[in-house]
Amino acid sequence: MKVALISGGSKGLGAGLVDSFLERGIKVATFSRSATEKTEAWQKKYGENFYFEALSLGDKPACKQYIQNVQEKLGDINILINNAGVAHTAVLALSDDDAIDRVIDTNLKGTFYLTRLVCRPMLSLGWGRIINISSIVGLSGYRGLSIYSATKAGLDGFTRSLARELGARNITVNSVAPGYLTTEMTEEINEKQRAQIIGRTPMGRMGTAQDVAGAVQFLASEEADFITGQVLVVDGGIGA
Repeated sequence: MKVALISGGSKGLGAGLVDSFLERGIKVATFSRSATEKTEAWQKKYGENFYFEALSLGDKPACKQYIQNVQEKLGDINILINNAGVAHTAVLALSDDDAIDRVIDTNLKGTFYLTRLVCRPMLSLGWGRIINISSIVGLSGYRGLSIYSATKAGLDGFTRSLARELGARNITVNSVAPGYLTTEMTEEINEKQRAQIIGRTPMGRMGTAQDVAGAVQFLASEEADFITGQVLVVDGGIGA
């Protein structure tokens, strides 16, 4: 049985990804800053096939110990979904140092560190899937999200280069770039902005976690054996 590690899986898109993998009979480990009703329900329902810890992606010693715990409880990690991230909404001129550091440390440095921890045993196994959750704003940009957009564009660059490093060991590395989703992260969007987004989207609606989960499931499957170093956009056509 495969084991998937999904960072930031307690709510929003991450929770949708956890649900998707568990429902397909894949063991799942996830973490976030705190437990939620979701994580508690998964533990009760899936028992030994699910593992959760409360920790921060920026805590290197805790992350290292967490990976060891996952391997002991669930087995070797075959699939890594780098979903954890934070957003900062403000124009650059009004963004303070702490906000800039927080977004870069979580979205980029934390992802680099976690991936390094997980890809080492993948190299020994000779098989793996690494999927980075980026964003269409990393491709197109968006006012007030310059720092966040830069980190998501950085993830796509990370994807392309890491794919070249790991491909010879049968490990694929891809990005999934969601468009505007109906999740906690977009709750601050007002009705006017929501209507504008929907109006610009050929599919006529905002996306859901399930829309993205389908793309992630495909890239994590055997059917995607020859796909690596790619950015799969799931945005309902808004960026077309």
